[in-house]
Amino acid sequence: MTNIEDILGKGVSVLDYIVIGIFFAIIIGIGVYFGRTTKSTAQYFGAGKQVPWWLSGASFYMISFSVMAFVMHSELAYKYGFVTFSLSWMAVPAAIFSGLLFARRWRRIVTTSPLEYIEERYGAGMRQALVWFGLPTRLLDNSLRLFAIGVVISAGLGFSFEHAIIICVTIVLMFSFLGGLKATIIADFVQLILLLIAVIALPFLAFKAAGGFQTTMQALPPEFWKFTRPDTTPIAYTAFYLFSYFLLLFLNYSTSWALTQRYYSTKDDKGAMKIGILVGVLYLVGTPLFYGAGLAAQQLFPGMENTKDVFVVLGRSLLPVGMLGMLIAALFSATMSTLAGEFNAISAVVTNDFYKRFVSPKASDTHYLVVGRLGMVTAALIILGLTLIWRSMQGAQDLFNLMATVFAIFLPPVALTMLLGMLTPKVSATGAKLALGLGILLGLSAFALGNLEIFSRLNLRAVYVLVPLSCCGTLLIMALGSFFKPDHGERQEQVVKFFRKVKGETV
Repeated sequence: MTNIEDILGKGVSVLDYIVIGIFFAIIIGIGVYFGRTTKSTAQYFGAGKQVPWWLSGASFYMISFSVMAFVMHSELAYKYGFVTFSLSWMAVPAAIFSGLLFARRWRRIVTTSPLEYIEERYGAGMRQALVWFGLPTRLLDNSLRLFAIGVVISAGLGFSFEHAIIICVTIVLMFSFLGGLKATIIADFVQLILLLIAVIALPFLAFKAAGGFQTTMQALPPEFWKFTRPDTTPIAYTAFYLFSYFLLLFLNYSTSWALTQRYYSTKDDKGAMKIGILVGVLYLVGTPLFYGAGLAAQQLFPGMENTKDVFVVLGRSLLPVGMLGMLIAALFSATMSTLAGEFNAISAVVTNDFYKRFVSPKASDTHYLVVGRLGMVTAALIILGLTLIWRSMQGAQDLFNLMATVFAIFLPPVALTMLLGMLTPKVSATGAKLALGLGILLGLSAFALGNLEIFSRLNLRAVYVLVPLSCCGTLLIMALGSFFKPDHGERQEQVVKFFRKVKGETV
């Protein structure tokens, strides 16, 4: 066996298991505690708009990434150097601009579901279209997040894949099912503290083991100091790629069901806007602390074949007994935070935008609360089932690439329709509907044409091509549709009323 195989083959100590058990007990206890006070859907899905901005900001940060961030960025640092910091730092302006532009708007127009304002702005048909376009994407995305935690924990830390994902889903359900959004946000803050304690020691230990910070930096190849890497394959990390990645992050931060819940759960508009600034600062500071150890791994483990194990190998070789248990818990927490937020958001949309509208519109709030909890369990089981399917297919890498492409095709039309609807009354219902439908069709067509030899040089299937193409096409369709078919009559009056609410006026 190689040295790396020896490291990965080591068992986990009893003390590490005790640390993991204590962590899970605390998280479940949070759900039980807040479950006693959650009595309405407004509290369950929106925390009653009473969460402090710094708490919502910490939660936003935690659910904006998963364990795959540590795996992917540590691998990129090991293989390509500082370009991984460039990618992660794209989240800084994305989060800040999202918070400043849209946070207060989200808080003013939403109470329980991130899609509830769509009917008022565009009509009932558009609301349902966004529900059914968004739901499959959210389920697929979260099944891949769960797949990631299963792969990392089973490959590097000795748990079986099935045990890892079942434990993760069970714990997430226990605290989010009982306590709703507020319990999820509190648990996110606890998990952030754990993550900082467990992971922040790694770069210091890694640089010390590699002979010191200065020695390690001097030994890096010259190309590692570049913040763009157009020479890498199969993905060239050019400035244009970074810009496309920034656009995806900005659109996701501004419209993701789970992330926007943090905006409208805060106590006031100013607090909601501070969330984006806090998240930007956390990404600015956290990026080198979380992923910098990958640079030292170049000296500690030269010539690694399976570079996806970089982060796990660093943790298992450098952290002492007990701290390894905290690392395992931190890895779980990074994904658990994301899943908890997504479970609540998916349940909010299904309960308020579908069940309440079409199945039982006159039921009591207690009834909707029960439905919301059952919806959360159902979503969790579907995600768990999809994850087991991915496992049987043994196609993790292809699936992750596929998911990035799916987001490049579907996210711009969905997000731009939602966001511009908050910014300007000039976007008509017809323009929005055309932009959503034809924008998605444009992305799908570009992806299909990219397989033809005649278009091969255009790289139409690349994310950095699909994103700006989809954005520009969607905006053009929206502008033309709104110009030739503006809102009139009752729809126009409804839009005027909606923007009074956006401005914070009493309606």
